[in-house]
Amino acid sequence: MMETLEIEILGKKDTRSGFGEGLLEVGKHNKDVVALCADLTGSLKMNAFQDEFPERFFQVGIAEANMMGIAAGLTVGGKIPYTGTFANFSTGRVYDQIRQSIAYSQKNVKICASHAGITLGEDGATHQILEDIGMMKMLPNMTVIVPADFNQTKQATIAIAKHEGAVYLRFGRPSVPIFVKPDAKFQIGKADKIFDGTDVTIIACGHLVWKSIEAARILNEKGISAEVINMHTIKPLDEQAVLDSVAKTGCIVTAEEHMLNGGLGDSIAQVLSRKMPAPQEYVGVNDKFGESGTPDELMSKYGLDAPDIVAAAERAVQRKQ
Repeated sequence: MMETLEIEILGKKDTRSGFGEGLLEVGKHNKDVVALCADLTGSLKMNAFQDEFPERFFQVGIAEANMMGIAAGLTVGGKIPYTGTFANFSTGRVYDQIRQSIAYSQKNVKICASHAGITLGEDGATHQILEDIGMMKMLPNMTVIVPADFNQTKQATIAIAKHEGAVYLRFGRPSVPIFVKPDAKFQIGKADKIFDGTDVTIIACGHLVWKSIEAARILNEKGISAEVINMHTIKPLDEQAVLDSVAKTGCIVTAEEHMLNGGLGDSIAQVLSRKMPAPQEYVGVNDKFGESGTPDELMSKYGLDAPDIVAAAERAVQRKQ
């Protein structure tokens, strides 16, 4: 066994609450920030913003397409609209409106999407969108961010107000360990390295970052040194972080709560195929819809747990050799 991989856990909380706190904070410092919600104020933790700034909060009801149109219109008057609903309704239900009225029209709308991925749990396949990262990253003029924990979601929510342009911010419902420091600097397009390693690179986003930290500890006990990188920004991708790490380790695992097709892993594979071909193993959902179950049950069944990342890392190292 090599040296112990230490990381301080600062508690456990859902990432959607980080969004709610970040929205309130940015609203206090920027009077141009407005919020729109499609009848899910409590689920998106937007209540505090609504209570503090009722004149800057718009409850549009179950009319997501209309919400995107209103948000695009508000930018014309200099407002910075944050839209809030479930990830499935934030993307799949309103893709045409986002494409035409926001991305193509280059509107400064922040599309904030909760309850993403299979960790939505018991609500089942109709609500567990696993294609949204791919859908959104393919749009020109769209930035895509998937923060890892409560603190980072709060930091990202605040940071995107200063970013000129459309943003897709993806987060979730389950409580997950908090490991990002509350005063950490969030920089769009700049990955965060969590552990240094020499044998294999693990790059993850969202809930899979913590799973990757757990996997790195298991690998460490097996004598495999894993470098773990939190790639919170999918687009623009921090290509240099990918290349620098893989140049050192020679192989890589990508881990995400998303379809294998079109997600973080695909973005990284494109970089490596052009600039530094290397063995890559994917951890993600392989061409399946979700189903009803607890988040833990589904993460295990769909192969998104720490042991799955460990197995992928061992395969990558074997292929390198």
